[in-house]
Amino acid sequence: MQRYFVKADNWNTETNKIIITGDDVHHIQRVMRNEIEDEIICIHPDKTVARCKIIQIDKEFVESQIISLEENETELPIEVSIVQSLPKGDKLDLIMQKGTELGASNFYLYEAKRSIVKWNKQKIQKRMMRLNKIIKEAAEQSYRKVIPTLNEPNNLNALIEATQAYQVKLIAYEEEAKKDTPSHLFQTEIEKLQSGDKLVIFIGPEGGFTKSEINQLTESGFKPVKLGNRILRTETASLYALSSISYQFE
Repeated sequence: MQRYFVKADNWNTETNKIIITGDDVHHIQRVMRNEIEDEIICIHPDKTVARCKIIQIDKEFVESQIISLEENETELPIEVSIVQSLPKGDKLDLIMQKGTELGASNFYLYEAKRSIVKWNKQKIQKRMMRLNKIIKEAAEQSYRKVIPTLNEPNNLNALIEATQAYQVKLIAYEEEAKKDTPSHLFQTEIEKLQSGDKLVIFIGPEGGFTKSEINQLTESGFKPVKLGNRILRTETASLYALSSISYQFE
């Protein structure tokens, strides 16, 4: 059953009716070809999930009636933020889609010193719109209760400031994978987490982090870790981390 994220203002708690607007109206009418009496799932920003019946279809909106509320939990018990260095090609599309499916709460973008691609400031908004669309569709497909947030590319100082309150702060660092040091394994760090905690992990670009970036991060409380004994591609690292967290907690 198709799921739609609906803003709080469009939920009427007195009549138990929900109004769907925007691009989702086109999706309901033209893509799914729904009709009156068809059922859909609506998700409130507070994570309320409602099974609904369509009662009116208009060019500008779709009105639905709540049938019942669903109680199943689909979110990770901890908040995971991925700081992804900008990769080349369309790798970022994959990272956003699969990262959303695997439970990431936030994505931060970082133009690392060794990032091959450099975002043109004039094209950032268009690129962000595309990525947010990918994230939204992935959240719907994977039965998420929230749409992960995506933050525009920022410098290292701003990213360190934005993540300073996290309980566990890590760097996926390829040099750690070359060492036989179990204390630096990613797994040992996530075992410290409890439900409700927040974890952030920096993922480097294709060429890896520079020594100066690692030094600045470690001086700010970040710990370099290895994600297993192999060197992972930038588009694989965050998926490894999220999968390990899912295994640990779910």
